[in-house]
Amino acid sequence: MEYFFTCPYCWKEISFLLDTSINNQKYIEDCEVCCNPIEVRYEVVDGEISFFTAEKLQ
Repeated sequence: MEYFFTCPYCWKEISFLLDTSINNQKYIEDCEVCCNPIEVRYEVVDGEISFFTAEKLQ
């Protein structure tokens, strides 16, 4: 599923492809605009994203 959100570094709207077959996911992926690393966490309930956060690495 393509999920749109705002990059916590450059504030541009970007999207990542999320695997909704996995209930809980946490990983790091670079922003497609500014290339900074984003920690992505999300949860899926009944095939829908129920929780999503994209944060700067600390």
